[in-house]
Amino acid sequence: MRNYQTVADAVAAEIRSGRLKAGDRLPTQRDFARMHNIAASTATRVYQELARRGLTVGEVGRGTFVCGTSGMSSPGPAESSDGRVDLELNYPVVPEQSELLATGLGRLLRPDVLRAAMRPTGPVGSPAVREAAAALLSRGGWRPDPARVLFAGSGRQAISAAVAALVPPGTRLGVEELTYPALKAIAARLGVTLVPLAMDEAGLVPEAVAQAHRAGPLHAVYVQPALHNPLSLSMPEARLARLADVLAESGIHAIEDGVWSFLCDGPPPLASLAPERTVLVDSLSKRLAPGLSLGLVVAPESVTNSVSVALRSGGWTPMRFAVEAMHQWQADDSVSVIVEAKRRQARQRQDIARGHLGGFVTRGDPRSYYCWWELPRPWRADTFVAAAARHGIAVTPAAAFAVDSDRVPNAVRLGLASPDPGALSRALATLADLARSAPDDLAAD
Repeated sequence: MRNYQTVADAVAAEIRSGRLKAGDRLPTQRDFARMHNIAASTATRVYQELARRGLTVGEVGRGTFVCGTSGMSSPGPAESSDGRVDLELNYPVVPEQSELLATGLGRLLRPDVLRAAMRPTGPVGSPAVREAAAALLSRGGWRPDPARVLFAGSGRQAISAAVAALVPPGTRLGVEELTYPALKAIAARLGVTLVPLAMDEAGLVPEAVAQAHRAGPLHAVYVQPALHNPLSLSMPEARLARLADVLAESGIHAIEDGVWSFLCDGPPPLASLAPERTVLVDSLSKRLAPGLSLGLVVAPESVTNSVSVALRSGGWTPMRFAVEAMHQWQADDSVSVIVEAKRRQARQRQDIARGHLGGFVTRGDPRSYYCWWELPRPWRADTFVAAAARHGIAVTPAAAFAVDSDRVPNAVRLGLASPDPGALSRALATLADLARSAPDDLAAD
């Protein structure tokens, strides 16, 4: 009998390749089981798994529809040749970045320098590149110890290594009740159980961490304190300090995801308040360029070796060329120029979103590249995502972020970074009109 995850992976690959597109309807589960020569119960689990990954949505009486490739696709055009607009992928690009990055690469293209940059490297890197990474990660008056910096092939690989190092298979990892979708896949592959933790308007509730740890030991907590994805929340310093106290009292570590922190100056990271209890992970794909795959880790001395071993054994070490490129761009100030341009762009994109969605219940920090939209009745998130797909717009349902499938908000996340401003404005106008005109069959529910 074929494993349901294997079959789900095959369907996910068809979605990733474009053979199945947003808005396409899948066969009934009975027909799917017959086509793939699997049991009906296996087909049911396949469809549940695809929905859990945020790749499909079911509409009562209509069927199951592809809603996109949230959290799994490589970056692609935000508006395709057929007019489709992707508000799932969220990769900011500013006009000046290509010229700046190309200038910085000039030195690396010298044959002698390139020869060295193409050699294999490990997660530790040289003292010079660790110094550059420490400077790049500095914020809120905090600067990490360069000796604690490690490198990964990507941000997701950095998270994978941190989870693998801190959370043994079969044990529990606390996470915000709405979390980064890729983390759910990482935990499943590593055999780690996710424990959803309560949030409020200030982000993760520290007492929820302590309560969950008392109920059954947590080995670590994964948290996004700065511009939480998808809610755009940033934890104030007092909340971070309380969380640091809970970590110390409970004797557990935090995995702090700072991938969007470059968009805001403060407060300082959790790693500055609980340096011996926090593994900070970051990457360059959002900060600099979508195709630049380099993960950054700042690990306490007590777990540095464990994280380094996880990076090596998982095959998650970086390309030396990417590490050297980061070093060059940090040295010539390209990083700060691009970051400032993206900060301006994020504010402009939020202005566009407010202009079209001002009459709805939304959440979007002016510094962030995404918008959380609590849908008006009678819309449900699954039907709205499918309806948006039929209009050529891909959005992400709340189910993609929810850890507890029984507690899923009736909301969608809109990624504002990838389309050009005109395409973004047109897409948001279409979605606003769609939300105001629910179909008759929904209104009757």
